[in-house]
Amino acid sequence: MKMFWNKKDEEQEAVAEAIAEADPPIDRKPFMQAIWPVLACGAGLFSDGYVNNVIGSVSTTLGYEYGDVYSNSNAASIVPAIAFAGTVVGQLFFGYLSDKWSRKDSLLISTVILIIFTALAAGSYYRGDPVGMFNILTAWRFFVGIGIGGEYPAGSVSCAESTGELKGGTRNTWFILFTNSMIDWGFVFGAFVPYVVAAAAHNVYYSTIWRTSLGIGVVFPLVLFVLRLRLKEPEEFSRNSMKHAKTPYTLVFKYYWFRLLIVSLIWFIYDFSAYSFSIYSSTILSNIYGDTGVLTTIFGWNTVINLFYIPGTMLGAPLSDRLGPRYTLILGLVLQSIVGFIMAGCYSKLSHPSVVGGFAVVYGIFLSLGEVGPGNNIGLLAAKTCATGVRGQYYGIAAAFGKVGAFVGTYAFKHIAAPDGDPIRSSQYKFYVSSSLCIFSAGLALLLPHIGQDTITKEDAEFRAYLERKGWDTRQLGLKKDASVESLPDESEDNAVTDTKA
Repeated sequence: MKMFWNKKDEEQEAVAEAIAEADPPIDRKPFMQAIWPVLACGAGLFSDGYVNNVIGSVSTTLGYEYGDVYSNSNAASIVPAIAFAGTVVGQLFFGYLSDKWSRKDSLLISTVILIIFTALAAGSYYRGDPVGMFNILTAWRFFVGIGIGGEYPAGSVSCAESTGELKGGTRNTWFILFTNSMIDWGFVFGAFVPYVVAAAAHNVYYSTIWRTSLGIGVVFPLVLFVLRLRLKEPEEFSRNSMKHAKTPYTLVFKYYWFRLLIVSLIWFIYDFSAYSFSIYSSTILSNIYGDTGVLTTIFGWNTVINLFYIPGTMLGAPLSDRLGPRYTLILGLVLQSIVGFIMAGCYSKLSHPSVVGGFAVVYGIFLSLGEVGPGNNIGLLAAKTCATGVRGQYYGIAAAFGKVGAFVGTYAFKHIAAPDGDPIRSSQYKFYVSSSLCIFSAGLALLLPHIGQDTITKEDAEFRAYLERKGWDTRQLGLKKDASVESLPDESEDNAVTDTKA
């Protein structure tokens, strides 16, 4: 009688055989040659950080320019959030496209969409009618979001697969530096550019300030588009894709549903707080200064706050190689929750204009720890806890959950308020909610698997062994265009040849 552990041993043996019989390891290239596709694939997320953060300053400027016409309109909450809705559409659509068509070409299309609609958003106009202009801006921002959405499944997934050509022990670090760190630098520039433009416009030419700030967002994806023309498909994708095979979605769901659910929930919770705080940080500062604050003062302190993202992501990146992404994520979440609870308790003192520097430092540490934990590692976990054949769709779904969280957060944060409307206590409530969610996310992360340096290769081997146990013909993995399974040698024949040679 077979005991239950015998089945587990058999599965482990099948995985070991799959790894042994797999294609030879991907050739290690010189560093500069290997790092190039990692940079070109991942760096597009800079646009995500810039475009999503600059809209906070744009929204503040629109409030200065149009007063109650903007502040009391639906546009005040829709304009900052609508790009997230477009991003969800882009993540799901390009997730499928990147698996079933091409990683590279999906990236190029998403970059073109981003360039065109960012430019159109900067030129939003409707017959001199402010409300009509708000609606036009909202529409263009939705399409900008679709372009941003393509960067996640196509760009980040390609970046993760390309790190396999880098030296072991550094792969997680380089993935983070060219994905999440790019988003954070986008946040910083999304805060700094409006400050520079506002200073140049002497804080009075409001239309020039917000239009120029949006328009500058075209420059980076335009440069990146030219660089991406040189890209090739990642080697892992070429070997293990299902682009010319019928994807066994039932088997995929049974194998990955729980893991995908946990990754998606953590991403939802992280973006719920992270994007909401980044968008409303200038509004929080505006509330501290009241009606006496000028744009350069508000945008200046907003830039200082956003700079705290950088040490978190840059210094935290190597921890993901040392501790592993899962434990680094948990560490960052626990520390962030502690600082968040402290900030909530001391907010009444920190929110006075005379100590705005102290507010910026404590608030910045709160944001920085968020990058050490989920900011750096949730995308890494999403990219490396799934097989190559469905990685784009898996990543796209998880990232879409994150952007739904961001969309919900930007709307919900306006309504997380004290019953009497007191601005001090209302802001305290935001930090209490965010810190509590950090603890919950840390608990969820314990349910995820360990991520090592060769996880992508091992995950492909384990998934291949699973498909074979379920009777799915794994010769379809990496099948070339116009090729058929019937034209390939049968696996039993391959094994016979191998035994004969031995």
